[in-house]
Amino acid sequence: MGKRPGAVSKKVRKRAGSLNIMKPIVFDIETSNFFDDVGKADPSLLTISIVCIYDFATSKYDSFLESELPRLWPIIEKADMLIGYNSDHFDIPLLNKYYPGDLTQIKSLDLMQEIRKSIGRRVGLGKVGEGTLGTPKSADGAVASKWWKEGQVEKVRQYCLDDVKLTKEIYEYALANKKLKYKEDGKIFEIPIDVSDWQIKQEKAITSTLGF
Repeated sequence: MGKRPGAVSKKVRKRAGSLNIMKPIVFDIETSNFFDDVGKADPSLLTISIVCIYDFATSKYDSFLESELPRLWPIIEKADMLIGYNSDHFDIPLLNKYYPGDLTQIKSLDLMQEIRKSIGRRVGLGKVGEGTLGTPKSADGAVASKWWKEGQVEKVRQYCLDDVKLTKEIYEYALANKKLKYKEDGKIFEIPIDVSDWQIKQEKAITSTLGF
């Protein structure tokens, strides 16, 4: 017997359901020091000043100073995916230094690495933001570190939130258009992006701090 018009297989319904319940978190980290301060290009040797996130489950931005990180862990543990920019190399190893479990057990989407896979080179967040959205970075990490040392915490917080917003919008653009763009030397270049597995959930096995 043939399928009735409009019938959807259980496999397709199950896959669609998985896509609908994806709850990623976009995040970015600022530090109170740089590699020159610690003498080695190892992110885990740095000290976090603030972590900022956008939680798709709640549609809200939030920020966490180093002393407030225990409040962040339950939120991250509920996430289906961690989205960042250069996050596999920098943000996750650094945050893992503070986390009591292993954040590498959560699915990760590093947008810089997705670009590198496509065109064979890394491109900075500012160039991609400007090319794709017409929105460059609001500052850079060196300036943010200087602000922190000067006690300008709110400036650092806003800068970090700006980067999270930019990363979120780049992710959403790529997901919708299967491409990104970057601006370099006054020219716009297109980057094809494979998003085929971005919204597929994967099992995770992490040490939970949720208490259940």
